[in-house]
Parts: sequence; structure tokens; C-alpha cells
Amino acid sequence: MTPAQLSQAVLRSARDLGLAGVPERAQLRPRGERGWGTGIALRLAGAAGVPAVEVARGLRERLADAVGVRDVEVDGRGFLTIRLGEEADAALLREILDRPRPAALPEDPARDAARWVAAAGGNDALAQRDENPLFRVRYAHARSRALLRGGRALGLTPEPGAAPFAHPRERALLAALGEQALGEEVWSVRRLVLIADAFLEVERARSALPVGDEKPGAAHRARLALAQAAGAVLAGGLHRLGISAPDHM
Repeated sequence: MTPAQLSQAVLRSARDLGLAGVPERAQLRPRGERGWGTGIALRLAGAAGVPAVEVARGLRERLADAVGVRDVEVDGRGFLTIRLGEEADAALLREILDRPRPAALPEDPARDAARWVAAAGGNDALAQRDENPLFRVRYAHARSRALLRGGRALGLTPEPGAAPFAHPRERALLAALGEQALGEEVWSVRRLVLIADAFLEVERARSALPVGDEKPGAAHRARLALAQAAGAVLAGGLHRLGISAPDHM
């Protein structure tokens, strides 16, 4: 189950309870490893005329049996925390990688900088250094493409689910990708910078390609899939802003 599918499962459960005012999307936020929190019960309890915790317990009963859900917790306020199974990571990456990749925009540094400044504010968006958020976002995309080229040279193919992601940096990147997938049409420069920085932190912590005497293996195939997904999300976000996403920097 992906975060987007979980959102739909939460809404279906609310409708099954006969609750009024069910929104079109459940607001979910990352909470721990493969965990997603939602306060939808607090939102719906008023119209139902019952305590939020009762609404949350009703939702828990329905969600606990959903395929892909590991467990569901309800706190004293009626806030739900839903944890997904390990297969959720691969499902998220496949969902991202199945999206069509946007057509490449020609590079135009002046245009790219102007559009970034229009969206983010600030200045000096042309600077090619780490202090410049636009540089980091575009560099992270180019880095993901370079890793895929390096993987092909080693005979490595990205494979979601080839190995689990246990490192805290990997978990943080997966959470950021999942949160973006929940609101794909809502883009902001803050999200792009968050994903780019998270991806670059992952690469510093655990390289997607073999290092030193390491043999290419399942862990590298999984990490390449994570890198490919991060790059795809960054390319999509830059394209929405009308900014080029170069494969080489």
C-alpha cells in the first residue's frame, strides 16, 4: 500500500461509518518508520456528535484489516497513527517510477534563475554553490542520473524491493517522497529543497553504487531505485516550475 492508497482507505473507512463531511483527501503526515498520522477523526467528530476518540476507534477497526496495514494506534485525543508493512517502500517507489517522465526543458540559466526567484524569493539563484537551493536541487537531479549511468556500467538495474531500507537517512527520504506523492499537484520550492537535501544526505551515508571492495548486490539495486525515484520527483517538480533539470552538471 502506498501513502496515496492509504489516504483513500482512510476516506473509505470514514464513509463506511456513515460520517458526514468526509473530505476529498485525508491529511497524512509521516510518523516514524512507515507510519502515517491523521487527525481526520477530530475533524469529523463534531458533525457526528460523538467524541473524536470514538470516531478514531471506528476507523481503526476498518483500517486494521486493510491489506498492507501493519497496525493502527489511537491516542487519547483521537489522533490515528497507521503503520504500513515493509512492502510499502517498494510500492511507493514503483508508483513514482511508473509516472511518465516530463519532456526535458532546454537549459536557460537566466530563465531558470528568474523562475526560481519568482517562486521562492531571494536572489543570486545563478550561483553554482551549495548555499544556493536551486543549485542543490538541480545537482541532486543530475547526481541521480549519474548514479543510474554508473549502475548500468556495472550491470546494476534499479529494483524496488530488492532489499529493505533501514538507514535513518533512507527513511527520511522515503517519508519526504511519500508526503509529496500525497499532494502531487501541490508543489513548492520548500518541498523540492527538502527532497534534494534528503537524497544528497542518503548518498553521503550509503552510496547507491559499490564502494571499494563491495560487490554489486541487492542493496545497490534497491538504493538505485530510491535514487531514480528521487530524481524523477525532482525532475517533475522543476518541470512544474518551468525550470530545466539537467542530466549533467
